Amino acid sequence: MVIYVVKQGDSIYSVARSYGVSTAAIIDANGLTNPGRLVIGQALVIPNPAAYTVKSGESLFAISRKFGITQAALQRANPQITDPSRLTVGQVINIPPQPKLGTIYVNGYAFPNIDMTLLQSVLPHLTYLSIFSYQVRPDGSLITINDTALIQAARAANVAPMMVITNIAESGGFSSELANTILNNQAVQNTLLDNVIATLQSKNYFGLDIDFEYVFPRDRQAYNAFLRKVAARIKPMGYTLTTAVAPKTSASQPGLLYEAHDYPVHGEVADHVIIMTYEWGYTFGPAQAVAPLNQVRRVIEYAVTAIPRQKILMGIPNYGYDWTLPFVRGSAARTLSNVQAVEQAARVGANIEFDTTAQSPHYFYYSAGRRHEVWFEDARSIRAKLLLVTQYNLGGISYWTINRAFPQNWTVLDFMYNVRKLI
Repeated sequence: MVIYVVKQGDSIYSVARSYGVSTAAIIDANGLTNPGRLVIGQALVIPNPAAYTVKSGESLFAISRKFGITQAALQRANPQITDPSRLTVGQVINIPPQPKLGTIYVNGYAFPNIDMTLLQSVLPHLTYLSIFSYQVRPDGSLITINDTALIQAARAANVAPMMVITNIAESGGFSSELANTILNNQAVQNTLLDNVIATLQSKNYFGLDIDFEYVFPRDRQAYNAFLRKVAARIKPMGYTLTTAVAPKTSASQPGLLYEAHDYPVHGEVADHVIIMTYEWGYTFGPAQAVAPLNQVRRVIEYAVTAIPRQKILMGIPNYGYDWTLPFVRGSAARTLSNVQAVEQAARVGANIEFDTTAQSPHYFYYSAGRRHEVWFEDARSIRAKLLLVTQYNLGGISYWTINRAFPQNWTVLDFMYNVRKLI
């Protein structure tokens, strides 16, 4: 796999010809909806051809660099070449497949309203499908969701469906008060667990994902006790337990989002811990990368000291934001998919730039006299994040969410890793 960055004058045809692949292969690998309209700075995934025709001036070393493989690997795949310094124009050589970096767990969050055709295209790339979400009520009952079709589709594709419970209030938004009620009332907890287990059994779920956010710091120990109680009830029944936690860089990090999430306890109790390593750039904040690699790395460097590495699933965002500048506190950015971000860049005539520190693409444009700034994800940023899994020996990754199409992401994932299947 090669990630190519579009330059002035490039076309799908010229790029395909340069790498000896078909235009159809590039269009399919990237899910291009308008291949005749490339954007300067746009990242394209180029699948390696099985065979390549040597062009004028090319050496074995140059070809190995072109396809991101070692010269030694290229030589081994072409034992007929006795003199690597002497290639003939028109000579056809074998391009060996790139070895994968390992086998990982991949979780994808999905809302029940996901397009079923999109879901079917993504399921082969997942270990878990976490369906968002059953909202807990103060009395321990649950607000149910229409999840049957998603569970059935997941199991048919050998993907483990996960029930997700949240402290999202009926009025909307994560509620600290609701979590406080649940975490400090044993009778309510017992009712909640009875309802959770009944749902796990009746809906044929594989396990449970607990996503309690904005828990009062004073409820930290109560939350820990609740997690242990849940584990003691559902694990003997054969269900797996996953938790979602805020992106902390230290055990003592202050803030309502962070303090009640006790990494060591989550790492002890849960089978997997999803770290929500995104939202540095967020709807009501100033323009910046949603998941800048330097910040994500800081979180992971702390996480591996507190949670067993193979239990960690690093969060990856599947969306971007469009901010209107200058930023004014209280103003809201517009959410858009990564595919929409590139399509918009083409429409407004923007060139895509790449921040090497954040390892994230972005661009500027003007609309109605106002300057806009857009940050999103592409093949380069996804590859950089996925490499952290190998660098830190993590268990895998978790996408928030899979409701938006992002074909390029799945192409990159498949080139880099095998996806673990549990059913």
